[in-house]
Amino acid sequence: MSPKNTKPNLSHSQVSEIVKRLYRLTASVIQSLPSYDDQNFYVAPSEGGEYILKIMNSEDSKNTLLIEVQTYAMSVLQQNGIPAQTALPNTSGEIMSLEEIDCGYGSQKYLVRLLTYVPGTTISKVPLTPQLLYETGKTAAKMDTVLKKMKHPHLHVLEREGFKWSLSNVALLEDYLYVLDGEPLLEVVKSVIEAYKSSVDPKRSSFRKCINHGDFNDLNVLVQPNDKEGYRITGILDFGDMNSGYYIHELAITVMYMMTEHPKPIEVGGPVLAGWESVLPLNEAEKDCLYVLVLSRFCQSLVLARYSVTLQPENEEYLMISSRKGVNILQQLWELGKEQVEKLWFETAAQLSDKSERQEQTH
Repeated sequence: MSPKNTKPNLSHSQVSEIVKRLYRLTASVIQSLPSYDDQNFYVAPSEGGEYILKIMNSEDSKNTLLIEVQTYAMSVLQQNGIPAQTALPNTSGEIMSLEEIDCGYGSQKYLVRLLTYVPGTTISKVPLTPQLLYETGKTAAKMDTVLKKMKHPHLHVLEREGFKWSLSNVALLEDYLYVLDGEPLLEVVKSVIEAYKSSVDPKRSSFRKCINHGDFNDLNVLVQPNDKEGYRITGILDFGDMNSGYYIHELAITVMYMMTEHPKPIEVGGPVLAGWESVLPLNEAEKDCLYVLVLSRFCQSLVLARYSVTLQPENEEYLMISSRKGVNILQQLWELGKEQVEKLWFETAAQLSDKSERQEQTH
């Protein structure tokens, strides 16, 4: 999370000026969109088309190579049939530019990109049927297999040592536990961190490495109705948490965020897992760590959201979206225990996989 006063706060007139100067477009419609620590605008120019103007916070804007790799990854996914936004070149032919802007607290430098608009509604707003959850797991796995093959001279920037949202760095949460002082939740979070250290750390060498999107959440996955009275995934947003990680991390993150949107959260793991394994079956070490990694992501979300609120109290409602729902689910998962949760997830996944195979054979 970036320090105070790094989040951009551009006015509509500043947005209009940037779009005109950098892209030679006249913005006839500008709408502000929610963002964790950047600023996003929907822009419809009078020349036609729909775009998202993304202004990175001044702290992350210092990492130009990282943003360049993230933006490149989006175009690679789009070329490989995974629906992601792509960046429009500006008048200089660049996919991004560093702009010096005064948002009311002195002039700061912000990275600016104009991204294609991906239509759809967030998956958080539609019923999470087993079929849609299966598709979510399948899409996340496909995405990671494409990212794994990606070539770029600066891929090393995705190592991101010390990145606190990485599931490789769960122990870093200990520095932020003071935000839960006096709450019953604190003991559960401490217990999960200990379980992570004792059961995940020793098995990491058996995990398969890849590049993670790192934030495959219910607000970053877009869907549209399909022709079978269900929904299909039409967009994946926000690659700001991309990092070198492991396949099992992506799966755990996907399961965790889909749980926050389901009336019976415990039932989410099976269908997501089945979809994932239709592309990438897990090895034994990965299977054994899934439960603790899902719990660990809940802890990251809860603790880091609380910490973010101390920096941006005015953004509390948006920052705490996943976090509020997560408290009860984390406690429920922890109380049920590894054995019971895994039994449900893996048995459901096996049933759905059999059903899916039978359907393919009859077509």
